[in-house]
Amino acid sequence: MHRTSRRAPLLTALAGLALLAACGKEPPKPAPPPLEVTTLKVEARDVPVSVEYVAQTQSSQAVNIQARVSGFLDKRVYTEGAVVKAGQVLFRMDPKPFQAQVDGAAAALQRNQAALDVATANLKRVEPLVQKNALSQKDLDDAKGQYEQAGAAVAQSKAQLATAKLDLSYTIITSPVDGVTSYAAIADGSYVSPPNSQLTTVSVLSPMWVNFSLSENELQRIRNDVRAGRLKLPPDLNMTVQIEQADGSLFPFTGRITFADPSFNPQTGTFLIRAAVDNPKGVLRPNQYVRARLKGAIRPNAILVPQRAVQQGGKGHFVWIIDAEGKAQLRPVTVGEWYGDGWFIDEGLHAGDQLVIDGAQRLAAGAAPKVTAFVPRAELPSPSAAAPAASIRVQFASGQATLGAEAQQLLQRAAQGMQGQTGMIDITGHTDRSGSRDANVELAKRRALAVRDALVAAGVGAERLRLKPPQDVVGSGSDADARRVEITPGS
Repeated sequence: MHRTSRRAPLLTALAGLALLAACGKEPPKPAPPPLEVTTLKVEARDVPVSVEYVAQTQSSQAVNIQARVSGFLDKRVYTEGAVVKAGQVLFRMDPKPFQAQVDGAAAALQRNQAALDVATANLKRVEPLVQKNALSQKDLDDAKGQYEQAGAAVAQSKAQLATAKLDLSYTIITSPVDGVTSYAAIADGSYVSPPNSQLTTVSVLSPMWVNFSLSENELQRIRNDVRAGRLKLPPDLNMTVQIEQADGSLFPFTGRITFADPSFNPQTGTFLIRAAVDNPKGVLRPNQYVRARLKGAIRPNAILVPQRAVQQGGKGHFVWIIDAEGKAQLRPVTVGEWYGDGWFIDEGLHAGDQLVIDGAQRLAAGAAPKVTAFVPRAELPSPSAAAPAASIRVQFASGQATLGAEAQQLLQRAAQGMQGQTGMIDITGHTDRSGSRDANVELAKRRALAVRDALVAAGVGAERLRLKPPQDVVGSGSDADARRVEITPGS
């Protein structure tokens, strides 16, 4: 009895310790939810493709208007820059000296015609007298000679009169074609002569030529793609040409390729290609920069995947696929061209592969994520009440595709504003004409990819980011313009 009473406090203490231990133990944490990804079944299909080039318009017939005679320019009749019709008067020269030449030539013709009349009458008198032996043969020969000389003088006078009248007509200078005029190169009252007398230019507006260039490497790549079966061109290169104007709007008329220069231009490193397009309203003007979009080619059995499915690592481009066991596998791929919102895959993917579209950034090899079918997102415009956001320019160092600290901070701030929006976002790199065009295009693509990856890492949905083909800097663009990537609201 005494021993039991001594053990009771000990048991009570142990029970209290056990209770305290039980109270301090944390409940087990729930298992993390499985990774979720969306996948798309890869399909090989014929894809109509188009390619874009920076192009420049050119009049199909640019006529230099020149004086055909020497003299003083009286007056410019036309309005500079106006559209004129064939035969419309452009300039008038002082006609008085030329009218005097016409009058003199007419008088000479009249005088010589009178001499011819006398010679004709004399010959008619001499001929019968010679037959009667009243006059000698010499008298007949002299009469014939005088007649022929007078006839030749009349013919010469007629030619001189025609020349004088022609010169007089040249004092009224007209347009030989329908077209748009340029400025007047010579002021009223100036003395002009044919060797240095270009007065203005009249340029035909319809059809309008659209010239663009194909580099030697681009041409070789097209040939290689055709030989390898990756590209099919229409017979006789009968491709339609769609014109995109400077403001991004499409020109309502399409053109056709009419000339492809077979000779390589060593100064530009390109081959000239020319298209002709109807321009009945004169919307296009000579020397404008436009974009020429060639349509008609097909990529047979091509694999085209959403851009955001493709990632870039230290060893190149790769994608994630889900194998037959439901596990993730990293798959290196060889990429082709960007096309719209997609990317052509030349090697590494096959029809039937389950390609991961969304959620790939969190995957690891061998993971078994929860898979749902990818449904293309409808491109929702920004609310109509909101003003469109301004474009954001990200600058890169020359020859580099790595974001600097300042650019990263800019993208972090931009991403915060983008997260509250719903519209598509276009990312566009730029190139210039210096060095190798192919190398410039590849560098512009890498820069655009770096911007996209930075925005995704900052929380912007990859499905909203759309990589656009690199744009050429034309005109007065500086080197800095070619080193930029622009982020703009998509259409």
